[in-house]
Amino acid sequence: MNKFASYLLTGLICLVAGGQFLQVITRYVLEIPVMGLEESLLYPTLWLYMLGAVNASRENTHIRANVLEIFLKTKRQITTLAIVGEILSLVIGCWLTYWAWDFTKYSLRVWKESPTLYIPTFYVDVALLTGMVLMMLYTAWHLWNHICDLTTDKEQ
Repeated sequence: MNKFASYLLTGLICLVAGGQFLQVITRYVLEIPVMGLEESLLYPTLWLYMLGAVNASRENTHIRANVLEIFLKTKRQITTLAIVGEILSLVIGCWLTYWAWDFTKYSLRVWKESPTLYIPTFYVDVALLTGMVLMMLYTAWHLWNHICDLTTDKEQ
């Protein structure tokens, strides 16, 4: 899974960077902009953003401001704080996932198309729901691991 995620994210970032490079060269150097390039770059860009967030959630490497950990002395206190953080993340994330589900249902019902290339925008809109569901699964997994750590620590 790590290798697949790495290749997918690398491919997406190369695609987005290459598209932006092509856009700059054609528009500002050659002065012949490519019609629909920005529109087509929206798809890999949003998927890159959401799958990058999923990857950070999988690796548990999101940016955090763990100021309270400075004042905590024991491993049990730090694990309890991590559990509280994961529960808050799960509650807020599930709420946002519900919104993403509503948005996806709306997007499927309306079936909008991009203005120039007429590509259905549903394929970019569904990235939000996919990313949120995967992030919530990984958050629940990390919560479970913290709870197991706390109970294992209690038994010793």
